[in-house]
Amino acid sequence: MKFKGSIVINKPIALVTQLFADPQYLQEYQDGFVRKELQTGEEGQTGAISKLFYKYGSRDMVLTETITSNRLPDAFEASYHHKHMDNLMKCTFTELAPYQTRYDYEFEYTRIAWVMPRLMAILFPGMYRKQGEKWMKQFKAFVEKQ
Repeated sequence: MKFKGSIVINKPIALVTQLFADPQYLQEYQDGFVRKELQTGEEGQTGAISKLFYKYGSRDMVLTETITSNRLPDAFEASYHHKHMDNLMKCTFTELAPYQTRYDYEFEYTRIAWVMPRLMAILFPGMYRKQGEKWMKQFKAFVEKQ
């Protein structure tokens, strides 16, 4: 399952990508985010592996992020592993004007191994797209407040 989209942020590309790259701001636009812990490599660089911790009500979720390419301010790619699913994320940033940046994103779920998420993906594929779009809108609102 793959989906992509785009959002225009009314801020300079340098600020957009600076805030995107800094994990201290993840809690500002990703619901449930608790913390990010570097496991190996250099923080934010290609090859770095980190654990991302989320809390949704009484449920805890841990993802393993592997940065596969960091070419910011132009592009960023990473893979995410959870015991029940894997996905890839590709992001590109384009300066439209000195104070306007287009953020293009693509998410691809490459493995869904648990019955409930797989069933949700089949019956309600828009649910995964809506979560990604929600985080992008929240990121835009966060950046534009800066």
